[in-house]
Amino acid sequence: MFDWRWDFTWDILPRLIVATGNTLLAAGLGYAIAVVLGLAFALAQRTPYRAVTVVVREAVEFVRSTPLVLQIFFVFYVGPQFGLRLSPWTAGMIAIGLHYAAYLSEVYRGGLESVPKGQWEAATSLNLSTARTYFRVIIPQALPPSLAGMGNYLVGILKDTPMLSVIGVAELMHTANAIGSETYRFLEPYTLVGIIFLLISLPTATGIRLFEAWMRRKLGMI
Repeated sequence: MFDWRWDFTWDILPRLIVATGNTLLAAGLGYAIAVVLGLAFALAQRTPYRAVTVVVREAVEFVRSTPLVLQIFFVFYVGPQFGLRLSPWTAGMIAIGLHYAAYLSEVYRGGLESVPKGQWEAATSLNLSTARTYFRVIIPQALPPSLAGMGNYLVGILKDTPMLSVIGVAELMHTANAIGSETYRFLEPYTLVGIIFLLISLPTATGIRLFEAWMRRKLGMI
């Protein structure tokens, strides 16, 4: 039989709400890094310099093939041996940003390859530079097909933030573990964490689908 205590629930809820803010901040910052860096990785794999393309491609595959938690440990604990001493927050943001940048680079790659070849030819005929071709012509057309994948990874990054607890980042899971260790009660904090993640993830996924539908309608009107 469950031994649920409502008085204990209301006592710990403020701490979990604060931790929820930290979780959202971690997910937002990590995703922002991933969005920018992922595009850089995708473009770097399309340069005429084969050495750059091969190095970036192998680096992306390496990141995609290793667990996020290992990457978090590596940045935080191994980094100091190379003179890279980072706070748990900074190490966590770098690790989670790099991890999802590798995945988003593949999403961007698919979007870039979906742009009709005629668009590249038109940009060449107008004598546009490579940078202007990408940022004025190609990328605006590549982003709409990429939105579904980008949205999926946004939800994914929200659900992966608990991994940051392994290096002491005070997000939801870390706070729930601390409460359990202090009180020897885990039912309420872990249940609340699950409910909070549902309350975040479900509306986020719905909002992403609505945004995709709006983009499709907008593109259909053009």
